[in-house]
Amino acid sequence: MSNRLTALCASLAVAGSLGFAGQALAADSHHTDSCFLSRDWDGWKSPSPNVIYLRVGVSRIYRLDLSAGSNQLQEPDMHLVDVVRGSDWICDPLDLQLQLKDDHGAFEEPLIVKAITRLTPDEIAAIPKRDLP
Repeated sequence: MSNRLTALCASLAVAGSLGFAGQALAADSHHTDSCFLSRDWDGWKSPSPNVIYLRVGVSRIYRLDLSAGSNQLQEPDMHLVDVVRGSDWICDPLDLQLQLKDDHGAFEEPLIVKAITRLTPDEIAAIPKRDLP
């Protein structure tokens, strides 16, 4: 009886480890499909107080919808800063801790992201050139 119990425990342990490996692979594919690394962020532009477009790499554009935007986003001396704590992966709004800062260090405003959307090539083509990062 104890041999069967030992065999059952061993089988469950192997099955459990395979399940964890499958979850890790799924997490990695999730990162490559809809997420981006913060270090790949390569510019931004704001067409309105509640929207920011981020260029990631050469061809990807993400739209950030803000819960309470800022009219200062369109000022030329403003910088968008992301405070990275933990992982470099940006997958959902909680992964971004954005702050808007000016060149002089006199202005600082937190921005709260409520949605991140990776735009399709057709959606990118529909953005006016002046609003593309």
